[in-house]
Amino acid sequence: MATRALLGAIKKRAVSFPAFPGHSGYRHGSTLVVAEHEGGFIKPPSLSALAAATCLPDPYSSVSVLLAGSGPSLHQAASHAASCHPSISKVLVADSDKFKNPLAEPWAKLVHLLQQSSGYSHIIAAANSFGKNVMPRAAALLDVSPITDVTGISDSNTFVSDLSSNCLSLKNLEQMSLHVANICWKCTLNHRYTGANPCILTIRSTSFPVPQKSVDSKSNEASISQVDLSTFDEDLDKSRYISQTSQDDERPDLGNARIVVTGGQALKSCENFKLIEDLAKKLVAAVGATRAAVDAGYVPNDLQVGQTGKIVAPELYMAFGVSGAIQHLAGMRDSKVIVAVNNDADAPIFQVADYGLFEVIPELLEKLPEKK
Repeated sequence: MATRALLGAIKKRAVSFPAFPGHSGYRHGSTLVVAEHEGGFIKPPSLSALAAATCLPDPYSSVSVLLAGSGPSLHQAASHAASCHPSISKVLVADSDKFKNPLAEPWAKLVHLLQQSSGYSHIIAAANSFGKNVMPRAAALLDVSPITDVTGISDSNTFVSDLSSNCLSLKNLEQMSLHVANICWKCTLNHRYTGANPCILTIRSTSFPVPQKSVDSKSNEASISQVDLSTFDEDLDKSRYISQTSQDDERPDLGNARIVVTGGQALKSCENFKLIEDLAKKLVAAVGATRAAVDAGYVPNDLQVGQTGKIVAPELYMAFGVSGAIQHLAGMRDSKVIVAVNNDADAPIFQVADYGLFEVIPELLEKLPEKK
């Protein structure tokens, strides 16, 4: 009864962030998109952050893109950013070896420096590992409260997020009834921001799709400006970059794949999980896993799908041996078609799946043709 009342209250109210003394709402302002780049191009999650910035309804607001790092790829990415969307008015380039690695300390100080000089009304980044690392620290330096995992923008001050992303603080969530879990999965929260500038957002990239036909015209190019780093002073003793490892294979990237094949703990062993990998290879799909499967050591944690892993929204999502915990649903709920394969007919995943099947992996592997 208490849980039902709590969820009912959350469902009906908007969450407000109190104003600070001396601030009385927004002026017509500008938006800064903190972007990542790789190989001379803006990464897809950052393009989604840019799409979110264009959803802000203020017609007088301008959009600037911040890129940082060093080397030729940085300037290639700046050229790409300048022509990738007509809404971009300026590309800011911070060229320094201090930003070649995604450490939170220098990046957050860079955002703080730009805010002090330019006074943005909104600062936006993707809610991926980069954005979740940098933006909370930047918000702390600016003494504002960030709004995270935004899935919709109602107006310049009101933002939508899933209730599921806020339920993680409820310690007894996994012991709640299926009915309550479904409420958490379906409900949203409206966050009404009334605090000081800037309003800092991390957006769920799957909720802000990038148009397939991007603008790439020289006539629409934004200006490119170098960030003055003469006053930038960052103490890097708090953390240091060691190395980065990635899976070197031919599979599509999990975050951007058209098809994702995910396995859960019910597969019971690394050997059985190899069936998932074999099926993904035949489908030219990415491989995903639940947190339980990752914790069991079946696959590395960079394949985890869910609230604390990667957020995906493929055209086809196939879940094998996945029970359907709310944390996992939060990471794949925007998939176009969901196919659940589980020998437990009462598994919660079936309540959100478009199609439900039982043990079919061996038969699929036998009948699917080899990838050409």
